[in-house]
Amino acid sequence: MNTKLTMLALIEIISALSMGIFILAATYQLLKYVGRKRYGIHQNNQAYSIFMASVLFAIGYTVSSAIQPLISLFRILAMKETSDLSLAIRFILTGGSYIGMAFVIGAVVCLLGIVVYTYLTPVDEFEELRNNNLAVAVIVGSIVITLSLLTKDGVSLLLESFIPYPEQYPK
Repeated sequence: MNTKLTMLALIEIISALSMGIFILAATYQLLKYVGRKRYGIHQNNQAYSIFMASVLFAIGYTVSSAIQPLISLFRILAMKETSDLSLAIRFILTGGSYIGMAFVIGAVVCLLGIVVYTYLTPVDEFEELRNNNLAVAVIVGSIVITLSLLTKDGVSLLLESFIPYPEQYPK
């Protein structure tokens, strides 16, 4: 059994759970705050709840794009690092930064999708969400989810571009 790989796997599981809970909780609180303060949407609004669930899914899905680049990076680091402690610290710091970048990109994709869609349509989507229009919530939510599906691979590739792969061919 490879103890370094086992340690990295456990750190990845724990950090993914903790970062995932933090990211989703922060996103939820932000959406709740914006809905209440900016749009006057209060509790028991099913349409806004559907919209929030769509954004939460899209953010979570986009952040999951950091997993494969992190696994590749950690395998490279495990071959280079000699100390288990330095490996664990580097793993946690790098993992946090990759997850943070994926979160920011996911939030920007969601925001841009919502802004562009609301600009292109004659309907005031947030007024409709405030009026508990479920059809608008499903449409806007579907757009946000679709955009996250379309951008996940690009986010993963972007994160992978930061990995210091060893050179295979000399220059």
